Amino acid sequence: MDERHPLIHPGPYSEIAMGNTAIVRAMAVTGTRVVTAYPGSPTPEIAEAISRIPAPERPFHFEFSTNEKVATEVAFGASINGHLSCVFFKSVGLNVAADTFVQLSMMELAGGMVIVMGDDPGCNSSQNEQDNRHIARLAYTPIWEPMDPQEVHDMYLEAAAWSQKMRMPVILRLSTHVCHAKMRVRSDAYTPQPLDPTPRFDAAAGPYLPITKLVAPLKRRALEKLEKTREQAEATPFTRVIPGAPGTGLGLITAGLPTASVLEVLSTVEAPPDVLRLGLVHPLPARAIADFLRTHGEVKILEELDDFLEQGIVQIAYREGISCRIRGKEDLEAWIGEYTPPKVRAILHATWPGLVSATPPGGPATPAAGDDGPTPRAPQMCPGCGHRSAFHAVAQALADDDITVADIGCHTLGFMPPYNMGQVLLCMGASPGISAGLSLFQKSRRVVAFIGDSTFFHAGVPGVINALFNRHDFTLIVMENGTTAMTGHQDHAGSGANFNGPVQSMSIRDLLVSMGATVREVDTYAQGRLTQLVREANEAGGFQVVIARHPCMLAHMRRESRKPGHVRRQVRILKDRCDQQHVCVMRFGCPSFFLEPDGGVHVNEDLCIGDGSCLQTCPSKAIAPPAAREDS
Repeated sequence: MDERHPLIHPGPYSEIAMGNTAIVRAMAVTGTRVVTAYPGSPTPEIAEAISRIPAPERPFHFEFSTNEKVATEVAFGASINGHLSCVFFKSVGLNVAADTFVQLSMMELAGGMVIVMGDDPGCNSSQNEQDNRHIARLAYTPIWEPMDPQEVHDMYLEAAAWSQKMRMPVILRLSTHVCHAKMRVRSDAYTPQPLDPTPRFDAAAGPYLPITKLVAPLKRRALEKLEKTREQAEATPFTRVIPGAPGTGLGLITAGLPTASVLEVLSTVEAPPDVLRLGLVHPLPARAIADFLRTHGEVKILEELDDFLEQGIVQIAYREGISCRIRGKEDLEAWIGEYTPPKVRAILHATWPGLVSATPPGGPATPAAGDDGPTPRAPQMCPGCGHRSAFHAVAQALADDDITVADIGCHTLGFMPPYNMGQVLLCMGASPGISAGLSLFQKSRRVVAFIGDSTFFHAGVPGVINALFNRHDFTLIVMENGTTAMTGHQDHAGSGANFNGPVQSMSIRDLLVSMGATVREVDTYAQGRLTQLVREANEAGGFQVVIARHPCMLAHMRRESRKPGHVRRQVRILKDRCDQQHVCVMRFGCPSFFLEPDGGVHVNEDLCIGDGSCLQTCPSKAIAPPAAREDS
């Protein structure tokens, strides 16, 4: 009996799966040999699905690379050596990869290469809402856009096959809810192909050198491949008309996740318009679009974020001399957020009020009085998080008007009360550079930057080198917790392990010292010592580094809880000592503490992990050391 994991089993596949899981099955079916990534929502679950396949059975090499640019380069190198490759990352990861990415279409990708981009309409986990479809025009690269997990699987098969046939890069653009939605995904049986290790790199198949005299021919070749892809945009079964009621004269054009919302809303409409659903959004299927426009008097375009489809469709109508009224984005809200069914309903009601009602049939016209939905829950650091101790300690070393600069990671949450650390944030690795600029021409306010260890390796090193090279004047606090915590505890170069097992850990301290930086380091739970070291660094002036180290307690407690005989511990409040200064709640801010109606402090037993980092924060010594819980 073949007991291989279902994702790679050669027999038929039929499982309830996320989009991020379905794509792994497609990788196996297509014979993808190299998969690279940098973790970032909404795509990390792709790696989680891969991790569930036992390493000896895994049909491809997988790695978390140092950043998205490197991940793209590794996948490119594998492709020009004859192996089908895939790289995946989140929306803003494309910004990091862009320098490499825009060159790919000019290269002859012998093995094929699929770029899976996780865009994030609604900013569910990103610092902006950028629409990465625009990169397709810049980089002459086609985009497939699925609407659900089944199409994630099916479109990967089609896109990978086209990439191999045309030896060109292709994009599979996912959005957050396509990644995370679940449905039954079916995949036919397939015949696994054994890995052929024969190196196939051939410099003559390129050229792979975009030097001045070769760029024009390389660009011409890229444009020729893109032109041939226009026929695929017309032929793909994912581009199709979904007929509505006859005689309305109205039509909708959409793609990706909004298609699902459109179909849900139209299922409640008595006389729905026809829908042209696009499978490829670049290049556009011009004939299919022109035919649709000619047969409808008025067409509404529904797309999340920018007017990418709208621009292309209007151009097609103009070139073909079609007089159909085209309605795209008609207010600013149409440019913002996800196209959920309620939002699509509101847009269609505003467009055709006589056709689509403002509320679903049988639904309330307005929310019931007092029904404000779930109580909002602000993001927060976990109980025991070393970052909390760090912020509490650093705050005591700074003057009120000192400037703090944040970076990307769990420690970004320091901007919230009660810490108020991190008044500026741009992108990964930006804090050293921003701080360098802020420190110029002023001596009265000290600039303090924060950066996580994963971000340090990802994009922080150039800013550190710049600070040393140009003798900038600020303090950098490296928040080292040993993992890429915010996106799911992926390993990084300093973790001592990679996706496949133990490796040599790279010491951030040693790297900094080798560059010539002055480095101080301390465990964040030693709060008094951390306060002292930050003061020393600020007083010394120039570029100073403090490494504030403590392992991620969420990951630590998960490991501990699996050990035999694990005893749960917690702190408790000594009521006779507590004078209700509330430092533990209002300044340290551990979510395990909350105030009782009489002003007393109570410990939430379900949240407290018994780490004891709070003990030193209480001026009245009213927190008892951690002890075993009664139910342990």
